[in-house]
Amino acid sequence: MLFSRRSLLAASAATVAALAAGCSTTGVLSPSAGTGSDQTPASLALVNKLRADRGVPALVIDKAAQQAAMDQASRMASAGKMEHNIGFGANFAKRMKGMEVALPAAENIAAGQDNATDAFDAWYRSPKHLENMLGTRFRGLGVAVVSNPATGNRPYWAMVLSG
Repeated sequence: MLFSRRSLLAASAATVAALAAGCSTTGVLSPSAGTGSDQTPASLALVNKLRADRGVPALVIDKAAQQAAMDQASRMASAGKMEHNIGFGANFAKRMKGMEVALPAAENIAAGQDNATDAFDAWYRSPKHLENMLGTRFRGLGVAVVSNPATGNRPYWAMVLSG
């Protein structure tokens, strides 16, 4: 079957548009699906108390980490699953670089917790997540939760720690 130049250009444009639609870097703190909220202040108090108890310097609110946390929580709520890598080209390193999060960076995720204290407790009980929260190479924090009616309103949590 032969294709005209016009049909090939149209097909190429459609492919590029579809790939671009899969990218999600937004400049605002709002979920792309469902209802979300920034939980950084409540979480920062919990994480900094833990860090102080262990002799580790306090973290500060990081706007890029807040945005990255909201983006990840929204991705999970939209998909209805808790995973770090959701969507085409959405691996952790690419997301952090694309959202200009200071490196090194780490991400803790959770699902089903009703509030920041419960999410913190889940991360605290996980050795790898606890290690992230106590990491001395991190300086900033962002935490968000998003629930989406289309996927059962389960709360999806994301914490991003930044360098």
